[in-house]
Amino acid sequence: MSTRTVADQDLSLPLSTLLRSGTAALHEQVEKSQGAGRLARGELDEPEYVHFLMMLWHVYDTLERALGKHVSHPVLSSIHNPTLLSRAASLSADIAFYLQTNESDWASHPTHVAFVESPPAALTDYVSRMETVADSSDPSPLLAHAYVRYLGDLSGGQIIRNRIIKAYGLEGDAGVAFYDFSPLGGTGRATIGDLKKIKEWFRHNMDTSVGSNEAVKAAILREACIAFELNGGLFAALDDLAPTDSLDVSLPPLGEPSTPVESDYNDQAEAKVVYDSSTPQGTTFQISSVIAVIAAMSLAHFILVVGGFTGDRGAAKLQAVRDWLAAR
Repeated sequence: MSTRTVADQDLSLPLSTLLRSGTAALHEQVEKSQGAGRLARGELDEPEYVHFLMMLWHVYDTLERALGKHVSHPVLSSIHNPTLLSRAASLSADIAFYLQTNESDWASHPTHVAFVESPPAALTDYVSRMETVADSSDPSPLLAHAYVRYLGDLSGGQIIRNRIIKAYGLEGDAGVAFYDFSPLGGTGRATIGDLKKIKEWFRHNMDTSVGSNEAVKAAILREACIAFELNGGLFAALDDLAPTDSLDVSLPPLGEPSTPVESDYNDQAEAKVVYDSSTPQGTTFQISSVIAVIAAMSLAHFILVVGGFTGDRGAAKLQAVRDWLAAR
């Protein structure tokens, strides 16, 4: 762990709480990646974005095959739900869309062939680490990799979806299948409320399967920190692809405030307006101050993209302020 060791943590806490607090410092490190910022602002050109999707496909293909290998493991079986969570197939659909080929053919496309001939070192390290854990005598730390990736996709990944649609002028759901989930036990595209339920299901099952076993909690926490660092390596690989003059360190990772992806959902009742009890509803603010506040909140929200798990109350507050600004 970067700034805090496992010994600094209260291992009596539920695993989900422990992971949230124990990886907080790594959130701050990963969010500073220029590659992550460019992705969040929709600044990657299409070849760069396809490159990123191919990295993710190899990550998820490895992770999901590893989870499938240990489907009967007492810890890993609790969150093993391929129908609900698996991302490799949706990534395959997106890659095929951008390469303008069939899903069954994209792996042999010259772009991917060149990619696998010289893969980024960060991707090789990521895949190798998951394979090592999967082949170990105790594969339970694979849960950490599932936690970092899936909950990040269910949270901040939904913001990225909106940016990608705008950046590439997409219509409908083509090209963004990776970010779309189905409801628990249902079909169609999950609403905000559905996504919340999936995250609650994941955390509950994770906590229940590990219980009070502090040794397992410590191992999973250590692996979660490694998983965050490995994800940071993927964003660093995007930095290596970018032209030098495209990196603007003056912009926050989410750029200027804009309407979040939640506006695409029909379940608007989930985005309830929450007011701070210390602030009268009729108070008028300087518009520059509001923009500064929202920019800061956008920066905080971006942490979700790489696995941050800001509570639903915080997300509702963010939505409320954005809605307030949009109405003026």
